[in-house]
Amino acid sequence: MSYPFAGIIDRYLLSGSEFAHRLRTVRAEQWTAPTPCAEWDVRQLVNHMTRGNLNHISLVNGGPAADFLRLRDEDALGDEPVGAYTRSVRECADAFRRPGALQRTLGYPLGPVTGEQALAVRTTDSTIHTWDLARAVNAPETLDPGLVAWIEEHLAEIYAGLAESPVSADTTHRFFAAPGAPPLAGEACQARLLRLFGR
Repeated sequence: MSYPFAGIIDRYLLSGSEFAHRLRTVRAEQWTAPTPCAEWDVRQLVNHMTRGNLNHISLVNGGPAADFLRLRDEDALGDEPVGAYTRSVRECADAFRRPGALQRTLGYPLGPVTGEQALAVRTTDSTIHTWDLARAVNAPETLDPGLVAWIEEHLAEIYAGLAESPVSADTTHRFFAAPGAPPLAGEACQARLLRLFGR
């Protein structure tokens, strides 16, 4: 069996490009449109994604979990949301490419993790929110099948040891929406993954 986090930077970049592809279709009047995340409109969702990338850079640089949470909703988009997001993806990937970054233990808010596990969580978050953005702006909702299959296969390893997990019965759903309807017979991989994340 292959190591679950092998190639994680490439997977992260793929998830970022999937989100960016939908982001470039957002029309001016859609920035205030609602998303499947009830607390966010489109701009707030994009800010969440951009700020999340920047906060992961801070973690790699030794920043504390308290700062990660404190800055979670601070505006990171300015007047150039698409550019701000795409830069944040590139800069986050560059930060995790530094020697030793993937093996370093980071002070993640849900518990200490290695850099590679933190980036795996980030990749998963990016993939789920790509669907949220697509649904909000009527963009194509089909996610990269290889990325979806990798996430579903490795969910237990991605969230291992964290205080919150979409695959744990003890999760409070503070950070993850509760699963939706019961599984359907013959449910597709993407539908199954989205359901686990409350979509």
